[in-house]
Parts: sequence; C-alpha cells; structure tokens
Amino acid sequence: MTADAFLFWFLAFVTVVSGLSVILMVNPIYSALSLAMTMIGVAAIFVTLNAYFLAGVQLIVYAGAVMVLFVMVLMLFDLKHEIQAFTRGRLTGAIKIASVGILSGLIVGAVTMGLKTPVVITASSDVAAAPTVDTTRALAENLFIKNVLGFEVLGVMLLVIAVGAVALSRSKGGTHARD
Repeated sequence: MTADAFLFWFLAFVTVVSGLSVILMVNPIYSALSLAMTMIGVAAIFVTLNAYFLAGVQLIVYAGAVMVLFVMVLMLFDLKHEIQAFTRGRLTGAIKIASVGILSGLIVGAVTMGLKTPVVITASSDVAAAPTVDTTRALAENLFIKNVLGFEVLGVMLLVIAVGAVALSRSKGGTHARD
C-alpha cells in the first residue's frame, strides 16, 4: 500500500467515524465538535486530491461559518430538557427504527443498482481539444467584482444573525440568562 493510499484511507476512516459520532453523541456540543471534525476530514481529503480551492472553501464555509452559526443556535436551547424530549415514548422509538431501516434499504438498493449498470466513459476529440478555462478566476471575478453588493449584504446579515442569537440567549428566560 502506497503512502497516498494509506493517507486517503486513514482520512476516510477519521471522517466516517466522526460523521457517525455526530448522530450517536448524546451531548449536542460534542455532536457539533464531531461535525467540525467531519468537515475538516473532508477538507483534508480534498487536499490529497490536489483540490486546494475546494479544501479552502470547505474549511472557511462549512467548518468555519456554518459551525459558528450551529453553536449559536445550540446556545438558544435549554439542553437539559431537549434530551428528554427526544427520548420518550415507544412510538418515537419505532419511528426512528423504521426510518433507519428504510434509509438503509434505499442505500443498499442504490448501491446494488449502481453495480448492475455498467458505466461507459468515452473520450470525445471535441472534449480533449477544448481549451482549459480558469474557473476559479472566473468565479472570483463574478463574486468579488460583479456581485460585491450581494456578498457584502450576506456578510452583514450573518453578523446580524450572530448578534441576534447571542442577544436572545442572554434575554430574560433564555438558557443563559443572567440571574
């Protein structure tokens, strides 16, 4: 086994284990940390595939911004009562088990159908002769030159959401209210 293959399988194992721990952890904070580790593992796999732009976007957008918003939403909930709300009743347990069974059946069916149908890839001379386009540059020009107003408005909206989440969690009756 080469070093590249070993690194890939190690990162894949870490990513899958941390992804499973997202849904298996009881504490939502540990679940959020596991989700962050999953996003970092996916970014590391992108680096091994020489997709540095995707790895950077994965880290900045998902492991950074989305995880910060996720933790701020967790601040709004009373976590002591959330565990009791999701673990009561036989009906909800049966629904959870049935959902897992249906999802597992769909995944097995999709993999089975994928293995039965052969994939034929033919290289056309038109595709091979097409000039390469610097898509990262085109994306950056489109985002930072043509649509800079929308980009800035989105940044301000995310800031307002963050400040609002902290203000709501600190208000009277919130989970982190001052006594």
